[in-house]
Amino acid sequence: MGMAWVKVPAEHHPIFHAALPRGRGVTTAPLFGGVVAKINGNIFAGLFGRGTVVDLSADDRPLALALDGAGPFDPMGDGRARSAKIMLPESLMDEPDELRAWIARAFAYVASLPPKAAKPAKASAANKRAKPAAAKKPAAAK
Repeated sequence: MGMAWVKVPAEHHPIFHAALPRGRGVTTAPLFGGVVAKINGNIFAGLFGRGTVVDLSADDRPLALALDGAGPFDPMGDGRARSAKIMLPESLMDEPDELRAWIARAFAYVASLPPKAAKPAKASAANKRAKPAAAKKPAAAK
């Protein structure tokens, strides 16, 4: 069951942004005409087509899939999900509290995962970040 690519409706952007957890290390970035939200470099939610994609724990996935209109995230529309992410039904764009609750579950799950490793091209930035932490050796070795 394929789905033609659909541009993210402009009115979904403010709804999505309003549903994100505030000021807890969350970053957003444009992706495929939509937007993704990340914590520690890992995507936990995003706008794609007419709905919201979330990365949920194994316990939460069946609950999300039980929502009318939800399904595995199939970005190519060829019936092959590329990950365990779930596409929430578009109807949640009209239910901000429920959307916020699902995004919060995704945030909590992904925040518990190890930070995404920096890509090799960004190694210099990663090294700059790593040095201050390495410098915090105990001063007792005198």
